[in-house]
Amino acid sequence: MKLGANVSVAKTGLLRAVDESISYDADTYMIYTRSNRGGPARPIEDFHRDEALPLMENHHLADPVVHLSYLVNLASPKEDTFGYGINILTEEIRRVEYLGFRYIVMHPGSHVGQGIDMGIKRIAEGLNQILSGNEELFLCLETMAGDGSKVGNRLEEIAEIISLVQHKDKLGVCIDTCHNYSAGYDIVNDLDGFFQVFDDLVGLDRLKVAHINDSKTPFSSHKDRHANIGRGSLGLAALRRVVRHPVLADKPLILETPGGLYGPEIALLRGLTDEIPEERTSKSATAAD
Repeated sequence: MKLGANVSVAKTGLLRAVDESISYDADTYMIYTRSNRGGPARPIEDFHRDEALPLMENHHLADPVVHLSYLVNLASPKEDTFGYGINILTEEIRRVEYLGFRYIVMHPGSHVGQGIDMGIKRIAEGLNQILSGNEELFLCLETMAGDGSKVGNRLEEIAEIISLVQHKDKLGVCIDTCHNYSAGYDIVNDLDGFFQVFDDLVGLDRLKVAHINDSKTPFSSHKDRHANIGRGSLGLAALRRVVRHPVLADKPLILETPGGLYGPEIALLRGLTDEIPEERTSKSATAAD
């Protein structure tokens, strides 16, 4: 399994991300290259790529992931919001290709009252404007929890977006254990069934990344509230089954749990300990400041 976490790029860019990941004994990691608070992004050339890549190789860190800013909403009916999303994602593709990474994870978007069908069409319209077919990476649509007006809660919605995109070979999917369980997919009691439905609707070849999170809310709650591993409604045993499932054997598995407990949680998922770490109040960085 390739286990890692959402890590910081503050000050020294990839060097900070790699050092933090090494401290967790991780195999991979995820970063944001720009702040979710908006504003101009730090030049990607300042991320110390050439120093970090050999360090990654020496410590067997593979398949790092970039998460797109939450401010991008390709489902929006507002032209200024839609245009902003087009510009930011187009720029982000260039930035991630510079780093040499293979995956950008993105929230499909929120239809803000226009309805799922219109949201799906709007997202596909945006992706068709952005993708040239020459990209050297995958845009991975993240499965959502069913809260608010988000698009992508059901696998059928993800499949429909992909079907409407011309360069669909550039699209992948990122599942999220908290989101899937909250959306009504019982991955605790029928994980194989979930993967079968995924294969039938989307195709397992498109499954590129997984976010590994417990949930603070019960099954089918339609709420996106991440919990620490073993302290939520999914539970440790179920999440261990997820990370050990053959379907995910070669995928980057990323923790986005609260409190900065990534090191102990990675050890917990690997079975190196059965002790669930105490929760903390501090939060790990989730964006590029």
